[in-house]
Amino acid sequence: MPRKYQLKNVRNIGIIAHIDAGKTTITEGILYLTGITHKIGVVHEGDTQMDWMEQERERGITITSAATTCFWKPKHYALENPEEYRINIIDTPGHIDFTVEVQRSLRVLDGAVVVFDGKMGVEPQSETVWRQSDKFNVPRICFINKINQVGGDFYKSLNSIRDRLSSNAYPLQIPVGFEKDVRGIVDLIKMKAYLYNEFHDKELSEEEIPSDLKEEAEKYRQELIEKVVETDDKLTEKYLNNEEITEKELIEGIRKSVLDGGLFPVFSGDGRGVIMETILDAVINYLPSPVDLPPVKGIEPKTEKEIIRETTDDAPFASLAFKIATDPFVGHLCYFRIYSGTLESGSYILNTSTNKKERVGRIVRMHANKREEVKEIYAGDIAAIVGLKGTTTGDTLCDPDHPIILENIEFPEPVISIAIEPKTKADQEKMALSLRKLAEEDPTFKIKGDAESGQTIISGMGELHLEILVDRMLKEFSVEANIGKPQVAYRETVKSKAQAEGKYIRQTGGRGQYGHVLIRIEPQEQGKGFEFVNEIKGGIIPQEYIPAVGKGIKEAMDRGVIAGYPLVDIKVTLYDGSYHDVDSSESAFKIAGSIALQDAVKHADPILLEPIMKLQVITPEQFMGDVVGDINSKRGRIEKMEDSGTGNNLIKIIDSKIPLASMFGYATQLRSISQGRANFSMEFDHYEEVPKNVAEGIIGGRK
Repeated sequence: MPRKYQLKNVRNIGIIAHIDAGKTTITEGILYLTGITHKIGVVHEGDTQMDWMEQERERGITITSAATTCFWKPKHYALENPEEYRINIIDTPGHIDFTVEVQRSLRVLDGAVVVFDGKMGVEPQSETVWRQSDKFNVPRICFINKINQVGGDFYKSLNSIRDRLSSNAYPLQIPVGFEKDVRGIVDLIKMKAYLYNEFHDKELSEEEIPSDLKEEAEKYRQELIEKVVETDDKLTEKYLNNEEITEKELIEGIRKSVLDGGLFPVFSGDGRGVIMETILDAVINYLPSPVDLPPVKGIEPKTEKEIIRETTDDAPFASLAFKIATDPFVGHLCYFRIYSGTLESGSYILNTSTNKKERVGRIVRMHANKREEVKEIYAGDIAAIVGLKGTTTGDTLCDPDHPIILENIEFPEPVISIAIEPKTKADQEKMALSLRKLAEEDPTFKIKGDAESGQTIISGMGELHLEILVDRMLKEFSVEANIGKPQVAYRETVKSKAQAEGKYIRQTGGRGQYGHVLIRIEPQEQGKGFEFVNEIKGGIIPQEYIPAVGKGIKEAMDRGVIAGYPLVDIKVTLYDGSYHDVDSSESAFKIAGSIALQDAVKHADPILLEPIMKLQVITPEQFMGDVVGDINSKRGRIEKMEDSGTGNNLIKIIDSKIPLASMFGYATQLRSISQGRANFSMEFDHYEEVPKNVAEGIIGGRK
């Protein structure tokens, strides 16, 4: 069956932002405008399409990214023969605990709309999603939302984007009116004002630019033109000769700059119908289609040579699984993005990450939690396969006759843990099953058993992350469990070099055990991980025992040495040892490696590392002293303070770095200090050495 929409008429976009900037509301507005829904869902009323999980509707936040598809024909720009476009949208969470959802979505998207709260401008998670977009080279447009609310200020928000994210942010619209009097926009391409009367007014009232905004509009249009002509010699020549640049030339110039990553168009508004139409037009005019991007690169599994897959339906099938979800009606769902080729239901695919073939049962297009079954899916599309076994996030799915491995998705390590145990014997089996299913869905959720206490330890990205997972376990899988207090995910490392010997000799009746190694350990820079170097020459230790030594060292690192926390960022070199012709075995050398590592660490100045968080507190001015004093008392470091608002609405924005260990229960403390008027956001920043006196207490407590 031929494809209905040409590749150039497909857009894969994400809506990304800090929590509460209005992403879900904007997506709801888009779905209403494009005729997918008949009313705009409201987050606080719990009737949105995109926030469909019970936990999302209870809390009024997005927890899991939701995919949907809509269709749009450009309305407000003079494109020749405007056609209908397919727009695949992923609405992502704003809370830092669910940053994995943003990361894996950006990995497979072609463009993004970054939403900013017009009252706050750039917030901590705005910076995080921006950095993630930079990492994946995702072209973006910016939308400053809520400018009609008290404190909403388009120009202040624009300056914060330019100061903190990119100086290449240029408005394509400026608002008419201020705060509650916002009544439309000035379009800097057409140089016309568009005003509206009713909230869901779909009809534009095109008028001349109000006289008090003419100078402002001319200034921003001139800035935009000067930026755009930089990218095109013909436009530069026209500009220098004072020739007029047409609307079409300007749109094409902006598109070229956006695709090159040199321009981020800025739009503004309050989510009304008219504004959303201009955003949809901008998505089509300025964000890339799959054919605008370079073809995907991958590795041929056998030869390990780089191969390229062109973005066409005729190329061999290649796709990336970017999300696994458990659907109560159809079971296991694997979301995937097709980079090349086509896929039909009933065909076979190869998972090159596991080297296993699987049959494709049903293919579905997702509309939040609703499904539309399709027989075939094409290059550039995003869809889901029902019932794949053994596929996890980041796996490559491809044509079995043309294997390829695409670049995987890397995820941050969890920073917080809690102990969990089933209440009854019947809950034990259900708990193991539910945890396994939740871990399949979320690569930042980790499970391990504690051998000493017999408890299960679950780890995640924050208190809210673990709270939601435990809540899902209770509601979706009916598991009753006792939950421990949150624990910090400390790490261990070393500060200096050391050498050590590991000998494991056991002589019992019959064959004995003999393993003997000498190792050298040294610290590596943070984030470099573990490196094992084999310097054995002349067969002092036979080659078949070397991997066992590495395995023993790695297992000892995972158990920790000084306080039972994983050991990270060290280089271990195996440089000498000996073996016995009869008694040596892999298990003996594994134990010898473990003994050597534990001894070496004790002589290499071992230290504890703790997660340091980036904390931003927004508080009315009168509570600033108490908030700062409280941060200092928690071993926090104030990095900067800024003012926002004026007069009685003056608020202070306090940025600091603070140990995660000090932050449990902070929401309640902050409410108490500020009479409930301050709020905060927090995200992981880096690991840092724990002060000696604090470390002694932690180590003593563990022992």
